[in-house]
Amino acid sequence: MGRLGMKTDYEELRNARILENQARLAGLGLQKTITELRSITSKPQSEKKKYNKVDYFSTPLRRSDRLKGNTPPESELRRSGRLNEKSCYSAPPAKRKLGLFEEGDVEEDNEKRPANAPLLRVKDGLIPHLTPEALSRRCTSKDRGTIYDPIFGICCHFCRQKKLCGEEDCKRCGDLDTDQPCLGKTDCSICHSTNGVLCRGCLKVRYGEELEEVRANKGWVCPHCTEEKGINPYWICNSSLCLKKRKMAPTGIAIFRAREMGYKSVAHLLMDQLQQTVKGK
Repeated sequence: MGRLGMKTDYEELRNARILENQARLAGLGLQKTITELRSITSKPQSEKKKYNKVDYFSTPLRRSDRLKGNTPPESELRRSGRLNEKSCYSAPPAKRKLGLFEEGDVEEDNEKRPANAPLLRVKDGLIPHLTPEALSRRCTSKDRGTIYDPIFGICCHFCRQKKLCGEEDCKRCGDLDTDQPCLGKTDCSICHSTNGVLCRGCLKVRYGEELEEVRANKGWVCPHCTEEKGINPYWICNSSLCLKKRKMAPTGIAIFRAREMGYKSVAHLLMDQLQQTVKGK
């Protein structure tokens, strides 16, 4: 009974304090303020949106001009200067459909010429000339050239860029004289094929050779033939095309790693690696 009486007295005291606190809050007006704030902040229940079924078959379909068959005029097409082929020439672009080239078996004639001087039999009086702006930009970079030209440019075996070379005395790239060889591209004395065509930049970075020395050496052999003929052991052509044929991964930009390790070019790095691999076996 003693504990029960103590519990009853505690509950009565607690209830009395609760009533006292409620009366004090009511006297200060806080209870009313709390009720008003709750009514303001409470959001009304949003009404459910009614679903309206759309009949797509009764409305016309939205189609683009391409699907409608309405092609914009040629002047509104956004194309680069390389695709337009008109920023480098002061005459009409060189295309077969414009009658710029003579008819005949050009491939048969190309077999008798070096790869850095392919034959383009152009009609007299229809040879386009480079604009003054293109002429000034052509020699700004001698490594790989500045101006891309899909007609007169000669493709490098490594970088695959058909650019006009930046050599000042090159008549083929400067005057578009197709009877002259490109001085900015190499020519192999054995194969005379596209495998031996390298620009100045790729020749130095990938194989450690200078273009002036190669031009002076009439018996120069390209890296592809050097490997094929076994002239220099462990020396390979490190172009992506040749590496893929050997089921080897292309090296990418490996010149920085090669120079940090003290090698002259990427080819010298690969030659040393192949030699160590063979000796390790």
